[in-house]
Amino acid sequence: MDEEFRSLTHRLREEAGGAPAYERLLSAPDLDELAAVLVRPGEPLWAREIAAFRLGLAGDRRAFEALVLLLNHRDPERCVSAAYALARLGDPRTPRAAAALATNELRVAYALLPVRLLTELRAPESVPALITVLERRLAVGDPYWRVGVACAEGLGTLGDPRARPVLEAACARPRLAAAAATALRRLPPSAEPHG
Repeated sequence: MDEEFRSLTHRLREEAGGAPAYERLLSAPDLDELAAVLVRPGEPLWAREIAAFRLGLAGDRRAFEALVLLLNHRDPERCVSAAYALARLGDPRTPRAAAALATNELRVAYALLPVRLLTELRAPESVPALITVLERRLAVGDPYWRVGVACAEGLGTLGDPRARPVLEAACARPRLAAAAATALRRLPPSAEPHG
């Protein structure tokens, strides 16, 4: 069993409260049965999460909408599971959805997992979205500095020279400085002399 799937089953066992559907959803071989859970009225959240996660790992794009909703959930553990499944789903809509969630300033408190997913996806949307989010985290006293650190780390991983200006600016923010400096070292050498 996949380690992330094991973590999800352990987390949701108590939430399911011994419902017979819990074991069934964990082992159901029929993807259509799992997809039906996502559209059937009255299904509990834990059931939808198991179904969406399993469909995502199977590359079944019927999981996309449910996983995006879970990626934006207030429960960080649900976001982790959704990001993991989305990264493996292979749906071309995923990068745009992750970028939209990451850059939605009204939901910035929940942006950490979308930011990390963008880094993992290495999609055309990834660098512009991470730059946008990091620029917003440069405000003095910004409470979402952990999101800014994740952006800086992601930009370093992606190694795109377009990130240089925002990473240099982030070096002036104490909570972002270490991650930004590390990211700058990972960028290709600048074509223009600095200083």
